[in-house]
Amino acid sequence: MRRRRTIPTKPMAVLAAIALPLSSAAAVYAAVPREPRAEALNRLYTPPAGTAPYRQVTRLVRHGDRGAAAGVLAMLRTPHAVWYGDETPEEVEQLVRATTRRAARRGLVPVLALYNAPGRDCGNYSAGGAKGTAEYRAWIDAVARGIGNRRALIVLEPDSLALLPSDCDRAGGAAGGHPEDARDEFPGERESAAETGEELDGDVLDSELFAGGAGVLGGAPARAEAEAEARLSAQAAPPVGTDLPADLPADVRAGGPEDARADVGTGTGAGNTVTDTPGGRPAGQPAEQPTGQPAAPHTDRPTPDGTVKPTQPARPTQPTQPTQPTQPTQPTHPTVRPAPTPAELRARTAARYAEIHYAVETLEPLPGAKVYLDAGHAGWHSVTGIVGRLLHAGVDHATGFAINVSHYQTDEDNAWYGRLISSCLAYVADGGNIMDCPDQRWPRLRAERWLEIHVLDEPEEMKHFVTDTSRNGRGPWTPRPGRHADPQPWCNPPGRGLGIRPTTRTGDPLHDAALWVKTPGESDGQCLRGTAGPLDPERGTVDPEAGQWFPEQALELVRFARPAL
Repeated sequence: MRRRRTIPTKPMAVLAAIALPLSSAAAVYAAVPREPRAEALNRLYTPPAGTAPYRQVTRLVRHGDRGAAAGVLAMLRTPHAVWYGDETPEEVEQLVRATTRRAARRGLVPVLALYNAPGRDCGNYSAGGAKGTAEYRAWIDAVARGIGNRRALIVLEPDSLALLPSDCDRAGGAAGGHPEDARDEFPGERESAAETGEELDGDVLDSELFAGGAGVLGGAPARAEAEAEARLSAQAAPPVGTDLPADLPADVRAGGPEDARADVGTGTGAGNTVTDTPGGRPAGQPAEQPTGQPAAPHTDRPTPDGTVKPTQPARPTQPTQPTQPTQPTQPTHPTVRPAPTPAELRARTAARYAEIHYAVETLEPLPGAKVYLDAGHAGWHSVTGIVGRLLHAGVDHATGFAINVSHYQTDEDNAWYGRLISSCLAYVADGGNIMDCPDQRWPRLRAERWLEIHVLDEPEEMKHFVTDTSRNGRGPWTPRPGRHADPQPWCNPPGRGLGIRPTTRTGDPLHDAALWVKTPGESDGQCLRGTAGPLDPERGTVDPEAGQWFPEQALELVRFARPAL
């Protein structure tokens, strides 16, 4: 997932450059929403943009394209998330405190995207994160202190569950694979596994979700589930003598997702911190991260006093590998390392569950915080697959989950996927068998009938969700068959548009908010689409590195916005 870094500064020189050419064109500013916009968007916070977007606005005005300038300016002034990752605990605490205080003074609610999980993005475009579990916990504690008792919506670790360490082998790992290579093999409109005895989908089989036994998720396993469980239980725990991360808690070192859940105790932090660093790749993005992993934030690092210290990322050293870092602090091309052993992947997956669980237990108790875990998107994992991961990561203790981060799935698909996940979580909580839950590929009428029979419609008792609508106005891009060896549909796809504006008034009691989590206008990375590069063959240009401003794409998002700006 490409992660971008939002820079909390508007240099006076840039503002002056904009103000001068626009001074004689009041119509341009009139086209940009002013104070009433805050009420319309339900008082969500808008972080300051960096210098690159304002330079683009200035150039457009000087070239006489005032309409485009107004559109880009309106996009910059629309509430969107502030991304944090790779900062030290001291830095992130100060940055999050500054953001939440600034928002609180204005009566606004910030959206914080936390993106610092160890081993994120399988070492691809958005490589980076904490060096281990102990370091990650210290970072989360600092975020909590920065949030304090102020309000914040927290999108926790995009792609962290949709792209587990155990998926990295299928996704290509550091070799440049793409997130959706690890997606589930959907059963289509077949009967459920409980009815037919067919094998479970790939996600359930490969992610060790049933390693702890059927009792973990409730219900008696169907024949297929029992077979999968037997296969997984044989490899759930690392063999005796396996070297595990030194900072992994003793109970997690015992092995398995079940141990990961038990490891996390009550969080001690007081709040989260958010850095104004947009994720380069949207969570839920397929190519670099399975379902929209946040792209690496851009590398201008904001300091607590609001200034920016540019740290231009280095270009990838291997143009043939689309492994551009998406994290602000990881500008260099990932090093190709020997593939981890199955035991190492199991240990890292157990640690990932423990880390997310710890973050939930630390941040959700904060008086003004709401935490949403990663749930990928409808084109990535099946409902049963992602529900199992959410349960092991501690969703029971969170407000809910986030869908489509940094990706392009339609509002209709996101809402339906969210409802199915929430309903399955409720069904399992009442003792139901996870494998009986309807999949997003079921015929709609059949799934709705199942929900009516098996799930009480009690939104206040169910897990809620948020969706990322920053770039889904035109839905996902469908590449022409055979045009590219690897089309990378998640990577700077052409002709996409802004989606609906951020709002907490969705009309759906389970859908807490439509948010702009990914910062629109920031690149997903240098997309090569299976070529040696350096040009993006779809665009004929060298795309900016992940998290950097992409002027051409910004104009596309404005031009093709739906609804229009």
